[in-house]
Amino acid sequence: MLRKPAQALLIDLDGVLRHWDPAVPRAVEEKYGLEPGLLLRTAMTWELYRPAVAGEITDAQWMELVASRLPLPPAEAAVAVAEWQTHRGAVDQEVLDFVREVRAAGRPVGLATNATDRLRADLASLGLADEFDVILSSWELKIHKPAPEFFAQAAEALATEPPWVMVVDDDDRVIRAARAAKMVALRWTARRDFGYLRPALGL
Repeated sequence: MLRKPAQALLIDLDGVLRHWDPAVPRAVEEKYGLEPGLLLRTAMTWELYRPAVAGEITDAQWMELVASRLPLPPAEAAVAVAEWQTHRGAVDQEVLDFVREVRAAGRPVGLATNATDRLRADLASLGLADEFDVILSSWELKIHKPAPEFFAQAAEALATEPPWVMVVDDDDRVIRAARAAKMVALRWTARRDFGYLRPALGL
């Protein structure tokens, strides 16, 4: 337990606050005769994913590269990717309620996410645009998690010294990096984590 409650929360988007329905890419892959899992696997190929979240290419350019690697005629591949991308995920209401609880208690909340230039539009469409005190987007910062500089900028944006920032993320690498940056970090696994987070934030 902390010597005193954390003074700010830094929370991840995908896998924590936003969840993706695996049925969506699965349906597209079945429709176009693609191998199951191929869309996401292609998109997350490091040489495509890294520049997309590091602010080097746009989301549209990223998806064009994904389409170019699919075993389909170019026009058909572009349509398949576009159909897949119409789904922008769903908000976990219980996590959102927790974010609101933290802010209501006077603790600033930062959204910390590896994202593309589509993030702001996604947040607006999901009703999340005004739910954070700070939004830290890798695309905008040109630095992606788990780089140490990302956490340094996050602490500065939250106006909170690193030891008093609580980081919640579903990626082990991010958790290790946050701890190396002297922040308190919890890997998000289930809703039972609220039982730790509330007292850790003095709620």
